[in-house]
Amino acid sequence: MDAVQDEAAGKRARGLDRAFEILDFLRQKRQALKPNEIAAQIGAPRSSVYELVNLLLSNGILEFTGGEGRVYLGRKLYFLGAAYENHFDFTRECEATLERLADETRETAQFCMLDGNRYTVVRMREGARPFRISTDVGQSVPIPWTASGRLLVAHLADEEILSFIPPQDFRLPGGEWLEPQTFIAEVRQAEREGLFTFNSIVDSFTHCFAVPVRGEEGHAAATLCLVTPRDDGIANRDRYLDCLKKAAAGLEHAPARPRRG
Repeated sequence: MDAVQDEAAGKRARGLDRAFEILDFLRQKRQALKPNEIAAQIGAPRSSVYELVNLLLSNGILEFTGGEGRVYLGRKLYFLGAAYENHFDFTRECEATLERLADETRETAQFCMLDGNRYTVVRMREGARPFRISTDVGQSVPIPWTASGRLLVAHLADEEILSFIPPQDFRLPGGEWLEPQTFIAEVRQAEREGLFTFNSIVDSFTHCFAVPVRGEEGHAAATLCLVTPRDDGIANRDRYLDCLKKAAAGLEHAPARPRRG
């Protein structure tokens, strides 16, 4: 009897893992897909995917959209996220911090974290300039492409970093490869200096600034960033870094505590 119960529990756990895999896959794809397309692209049995998709549809976690049986993330996920945000003061502090940064610098301010072994922008406030940065909040990006990435993995040993980052993520947007040892050297530089700045790898016209927001363990749990026109960023480097460091220090003293009433 125990063996049967253990097997059933194992199947439920695998089904739950697969359901989260489907949700995360759709989040990263940012488009509605048919269940058979999802199954093919995540390498899962079609029968399992169809069964889980129907379960998620019945609970409002997925919704039909785009015709031909395509599904995408459902509005219930929005309500769940809104409930999470409403429960914690830290989210409100983060929004206020980004707004102040954008006002002080007139540049685009971002709050960034790791999403598994990828980097993502969690929150963003655009500056007052006509210049606009095209960034999708929540989109996963390879760690080596970003200034923040050097800070977010700095607590790991060199070997751990190379095991953590998929080898293909060292291929940059233009097709060239970033040498892993060059990346490691930049990580250690960021760790020593408590910041990292560079001309963006993703485009040819922006300059990126990142400083750590340290968690209880003392390493970067997140980063605050500014993304600026290249010439302006270089000309205002010291002032922008000073604004970022002060803002990060303020967030480090604003724990993610539940809101009252």
